[in-house]
Amino acid sequence: MSARGRGGIFFASASLRPGAGRGLIFSTKRITAQTIAATSPLPEASMGQYVDIELDGGSTRAFVEHPPSGKGPVVLLLHEVFGLNDDMRASCRELADQGFLAVAPELFWRQERGVDLSPRRPADVGRAIALYEVYDRDQGAEDIAAVMEFAATIPGASGKTGLVGYCLGGLMAYLVSARHGADAAVAYYPGMADNYLSEANKIQSPLMIHLGGDDEYISQEAQRLVNGAVAANPAVLVHAYPGCGHAFARHSGERYDADAAALANARTWRFLKDKLIAEA
Repeated sequence: MSARGRGGIFFASASLRPGAGRGLIFSTKRITAQTIAATSPLPEASMGQYVDIELDGGSTRAFVEHPPSGKGPVVLLLHEVFGLNDDMRASCRELADQGFLAVAPELFWRQERGVDLSPRRPADVGRAIALYEVYDRDQGAEDIAAVMEFAATIPGASGKTGLVGYCLGGLMAYLVSARHGADAAVAYYPGMADNYLSEANKIQSPLMIHLGGDDEYISQEAQRLVNGAVAANPAVLVHAYPGCGHAFARHSGERYDADAAALANARTWRFLKDKLIAEA
């Protein structure tokens, strides 16, 4: 299959065929498929695969996890500043178990490919911050929109496409919703969203935002501004989690809050099912 993306972005020609187990085998000259094991206490090992997608200027790699049925709505999972790591692959597995075809593209591919960092290693934190500081969000929004278009063509995709993003990925879910739209999107603790308040009135597709009440990176004032900017937009719903810090839903994270994470995830899955499955 071959498709032209938004903004002159092209996708590689590829054929996909059913494979054993949960996923599909992607048949393309640029494919790199491998099984990834997520370590305890993350959810059980993922059986997902990587696929390369040609974009204008190069190619990005995406991790793909199919639901048990082999088909379902596509949900792009947009990673934190730590790249496509164990935590993000575990989140893909969770989405797949809920019936979604999870596709997690690398956001930093124009700077560095294969970013897989741990928030528990100081050297990795430094690399993550460096990548984050030079990440081109405008170009990133275009790249994500193009990957959405590609992902919707994967055999087994229902035709509906959503977004779930965390931290940097949460901001990108917000921006892509405003600039390109999605059938549904969820933004967990979208850092720097208060710098893009003018985008709020452009959002016409359903967007859910999760904010930790004591987020050390998204101040109370920033949260007030974001809430104020989206208050008049009926497409946007904001949930607050009092006492929770940044990345409260990150598996085994230092600020992980099991109760808040379970509530936020349940809301996310129900929201996505309502918008991507029930309305299909």
